[in-house]
Amino acid sequence: MGLTYVTVRLTGLTGRKAFEEQFMVDTGAIDCLAPAAALRRIGIKPVGKDVYELANGDTEEMPFGYAKVRFMGSETVVKVIFGPEDAEPLLGVVALESCGIGVDPVSRTLKRMAAKPLK
Repeated sequence: MGLTYVTVRLTGLTGRKAFEEQFMVDTGAIDCLAPAAALRRIGIKPVGKDVYELANGDTEEMPFGYAKVRFMGSETVVKVIFGPEDAEPLLGVVALESCGIGVDPVSRTLKRMAAKPLK
């Protein structure tokens, strides 16, 4: 699939500062990722670490925190990884599905689902 981008606004759970940027939609990623300095600047703090498999197949333990994520008129709370400073921000599948947004594989556009599945 080609690359799809969407404007995303991240804030801390109680903070007022925001990080707004074009995020690459990555349906192969579970969690979101943003540069660590940007997350710290808006008051998001690491609360734990998880091991992630990178695109090149390597694994790496990385810190994560929680953030409100807003895009396409929807908002949810997600786990966000503290990535390297040169990292491209990623919007993972948990945020997409939580907001009821899917990716059309033909047009590579984001589409709101008619209803969120509970089955």
